[in-house]
Amino acid sequence: MLRRLIVALLVLGALALLTISFRSPTSGVLHDVQGTGASILRPFQIAAERVARPFRDAYGYFDGLASAKSENTKLRRELRDWRAQATANAAGSRRAAELEKLLAYETGPTYPTNYRPVNTSVISFPTGPFSQQVAIAAGSSSGIGINTPVVSADGLVGRVTNVVSSTAVVTLLTDPDSAVAARDLTTGVSGLIRHGPGSTLILDQVSKQLRVHKGDLIVTQGTRDRRYPDLYPYGIPIGRVISVGTSDIASYLTVQVAPFASLASLDSVAALVVTKRAAKLP
Repeated sequence: MLRRLIVALLVLGALALLTISFRSPTSGVLHDVQGTGASILRPFQIAAERVARPFRDAYGYFDGLASAKSENTKLRRELRDWRAQATANAAGSRRAAELEKLLAYETGPTYPTNYRPVNTSVISFPTGPFSQQVAIAAGSSSGIGINTPVVSADGLVGRVTNVVSSTAVVTLLTDPDSAVAARDLTTGVSGLIRHGPGSTLILDQVSKQLRVHKGDLIVTQGTRDRRYPDLYPYGIPIGRVISVGTSDIASYLTVQVAPFASLASLDSVAALVVTKRAAKLP
């Protein structure tokens, strides 16, 4: 009971002081007492402010740093997600464009007869400078076999040299052991396409008495002698002649060819599978 009485008196006293403070003029005894008290406490207030400021600043710094790190992490995550999405979109757009080009080639006049395309994607690339093979995501279950020709929308890529049910290995034109019977579509000169310097090819075994010109189109020779059927059908684009040279000690021209197919950055390709309508040679 006594405690409640004391609390009530304190509350009433506080209310009275507040009322007097609000109603009192800007001068007077009470005002002087308030001013004196504020003056006495001012040095302690300034000291407390100076002591507390470093701690308050430190708290604000670390709180801001934590917020900045959190925001930075969020932004990095969002940037990574956007980059992944952009990469996926770019890859999808590129593959769609490649497939459109393949479709245009397969429905065009230069597509070889008696062959059906198995359109697929490249799933692995050369593992080193001496490796000239890629893997594709189609195999024997799709009709692909050893020596099946493989093309891109731009031109000849190579041939299948190993195959299982769902995948196959393609040896590229730039492999040192590769040799493709070819001809100059402008002059009719025949030769063998082999690996050349860098990423180029050479049209080998072309006599110096024959004529090949810079800019000539080189295509697959196809079967010209029924006793020796070629692995590739006639007319698949291979590349374009970029230089022709001679040597006094050589029997053949030095014909350098730039391949049409981008062999170092293949995406979508087509394996050319012989159809049942293909004629058998006697």
